[in-house]
Amino acid sequence: MPTTPTAVRMVLEAATAAELMSPGPISVHRDATLTETVALMAAKGFSAAPVIDDAGRPVGVLSRSDVLVHHGESTPTTAQQAPTHVADVMTPAVFSVTPQTPAAKVIEQLVQLNVHQLYVVDDNQVLVGVVTAHDVLRRLHPR
Repeated sequence: MPTTPTAVRMVLEAATAAELMSPGPISVHRDATLTETVALMAAKGFSAAPVIDDAGRPVGVLSRSDVLVHHGESTPTTAQQAPTHVADVMTPAVFSVTPQTPAAKVIEQLVQLNVHQLYVVDDNQVLVGVVTAHDVLRRLHPR
């Protein structure tokens, strides 16, 4: 007689963004050149990186899409004139949460905003971590 598979219930073992996040994410300064940043992203296998200001506050995100759009818009003449800086190409929107944000709210925002990561900032808005969809999956365990 065939048996019916039993459903496995998964439980999130994290209460806050601090418990979900990967601390100390690699970031790039807004004044970094696009060339050096693309090299870093390629070496690390990143599809996106947070862009920070002098105080360590996130001011944007540089994604592969941003780089591709820029490459499509640049001409050999303008590319030879001066180096392009990350701030000129990045998406100037940052979706962030605090370390105290409930884990359920973090997941809700990831889904509602249709993003793959949320940045975690402290009370001074300084970047302290990142929560990715992979971080959430890593904290799911069978009940």
